[in-house]
Amino acid sequence: MDVFTFSKKGDQGETSLLTGTRVSKASLRPETYGTLDEASSAMGMAKVFTQNESIRSMILTVQEDLLLLGAQLSNDDPTKTDFNIGMELTVRLEGWIRKLQEEVPLPRRFVFPGANAASASLDLSRTIIRRAERRAVEMREAGLFDSPEVHAYLNRLADFLFTLARYAEERG
Repeated sequence: MDVFTFSKKGDQGETSLLTGTRVSKASLRPETYGTLDEASSAMGMAKVFTQNESIRSMILTVQEDLLLLGAQLSNDDPTKTDFNIGMELTVRLEGWIRKLQEEVPLPRRFVFPGANAASASLDLSRTIIRRAERRAVEMREAGLFDSPEVHAYLNRLADFLFTLARYAEERG
């Protein structure tokens, strides 16, 4: 008896959105929320590479945010708002940025990633989030999705990840 199960629903290059609508895996919506998944995976590497519990906790919270945001981006029904993120998540990021910069001021020079494994993983996460941000703008321009809260969150998240990477260089 085979104990493994496979849906095989994606074998033809389609995936289901939150509402059950089938779309191409190459379409903009899955590209955007898939990019968030990539960023979360890179953040997972940073969690492994750091011994700093504060960094781990912040990363885990952001990973939870990204799951919620991915659900919001995979929702093609504007009447369903169960998964919509609000500005409070952006405000939280801003608070973290201020706190981290008080402890470890940002350098006044260009930064080359790679000071340590945790900071390099966070810098990788930041660049992936910037790609997700560009994809979200493409979704807005295509008329598929527009949320000022999401755009603000992604922009601030990249700022936060840059700051957290610098913090991890010193306190990682």
